[in-house]
Parts: sequence; C-alpha cells; structure tokens
Amino acid sequence: MNVRHHTVQIQGLDVFYREAGDPANPTLVLLHGFPTSSAMFRGLLRDLSDDYHLIASDHIGFGQSAMPAVDEFEYSFEKLTEITLGLLDTLGLDRFALYIQDYGAPIGLRIASRAPERVTAIVSQSGNAYMEGFTPFWDVLFAHAKDRQANEADVRKLLEPDATRWQYTHGVPADRLDLLSPDSWTLDQAYLDRPGNKEIQLQLFWDYQFNLDGYPAFQQYFRTHRPPTLIAWGRNDEIFGPEGAKAYARDLPDAEIHLLDAGHFALDTHGREIADLIRDFLPRALA
Repeated sequence: MNVRHHTVQIQGLDVFYREAGDPANPTLVLLHGFPTSSAMFRGLLRDLSDDYHLIASDHIGFGQSAMPAVDEFEYSFEKLTEITLGLLDTLGLDRFALYIQDYGAPIGLRIASRAPERVTAIVSQSGNAYMEGFTPFWDVLFAHAKDRQANEADVRKLLEPDATRWQYTHGVPADRLDLLSPDSWTLDQAYLDRPGNKEIQLQLFWDYQFNLDGYPAFQQYFRTHRPPTLIAWGRNDEIFGPEGAKAYARDLPDAEIHLLDAGHFALDTHGREIADLIRDFLPRALA
C-alpha cells in the first residue's frame, strides 16, 4: 500500500507526517527519536499498512517539519508533546497505539499518562522510561545539563557525521552490517547541518533532563492502567541499554520483552522481525 505525505499547520507551524493504511483500521502512531525523522519508519509503514492505519510525524526542528530558530520557539519536550497532540487532534485520532523510540518516548509517554483512555497499546524500541536505561553515553549530556558552557564543545561532537553514523552501526552484528543503508545517517546529517539546527539540538539536549522528572508519572501510569506493551529493543544499544527494557517488567509484569541482537536503530537491521512481533502483538492487545 502506498505511503502518503502530508503537511498541516499546528500552532502556525508546518508539521509533516507520513500516512499509510486504511483509516478504518486500528491506528498506530510512530514517534521518532534523535537525530532522525519519520523517515526511520519507511519500512514499517510498508510492512504494516495492510492491517493498520499508521501515522509518523516529524517533530518540530526535525525532518520536513518547520524549523524555527531556537530563539523563536520553545524547544522543549513539553512543547513537542503539545504539537504532537495538536496533530493527533487535528487528524481526529481519538484512539491509537503508540510506537516510541528514543525522543519519542518522553513525548509519547506524556500523552499516554495524561490521556490513558486514548492509548490502546505501547510498542517501545529503545524508548526509555527508567533510570536503569541510562548508560555512560549520557555522562557528557548530564554534565551539559548542569553546566552548558563548560560542556558544550564535547556535546557538539554528538552532532557530527562520525557520531551520527555510530548511532546506526554500533552494536550491529557483523552479519547484519550490510543491511544498513548509508542513506539513513547521510539524511540525518543533512538535516543536522542546516543553519541553526545544531543550536536546536543543543537546546533539546539540555531540556532532556526534565524528562526524568516525568518518570514517576509514567511508571504510575503503567501500574494503574496496565497498557498492553511490547518491547523490541536492541540488546547492544549503548545509548539506552537493555536494562531499560527489562525495567518495564517491574510495573508491567505482562509486558512482552524481546531483546534483539541489534543496536540503537534496531528497525534498520531487524525491521521484518519487529513488524512480525507487532503483527502478533497488536491483535491480542486490541482484542
């Protein structure tokens, strides 16, 4: 089934999204992470569109969505959540499952914990909600959160081509490296290299610290509402480690946890496997 591409205005800003499948089918909303865009879901949109209605948007500052300057827009995860909710409301999506990855997790889990009646299920791919998920990768980012000026030079290295490529290649088994398309990190880097975008990313790096304040509410939501949850996580991810996947079981004992022999962008090497897991999981979750 064909993927359709749209842009709508939310709070006066262009928000780009990809859509696939019949809107009469159950909806799965796909929320991307850093440093990518809805482009990361191109394969999943293809693989699941026969049975599901899929929506994958670009956050403000990413992909094809608007990129106002850092002094013209509040680049925070709270604001990105507000824009995402605005899109879902504009599209008339009252009930949907969420697929959360990386930055998509604090956005999606804000939505779920504040409007649990709207969320039918959760699929998490390196979508962290527990302190156990943080690895030494985060040391420089948390130092930056405490002292931006002293640590900015080191953090800026995370916005350069070698670091972007590393996010895709690290932790990928040798026999799957040839499944990685260089287009992925090349496209991401092209977006990062737009004038003013690195300042946007630095602001979001700094703001990430406030997502941790939301973890107790996210975990309370899990315990209270017990959303059906599928975890499909790269066991070799050195950004959000596998302990972050396992921690979900503490509050969601029925969560289905699959640690794949993959890195941070598991869809790029295990897309078919993840699609199969979702096709098995969602009919049971939505029954």
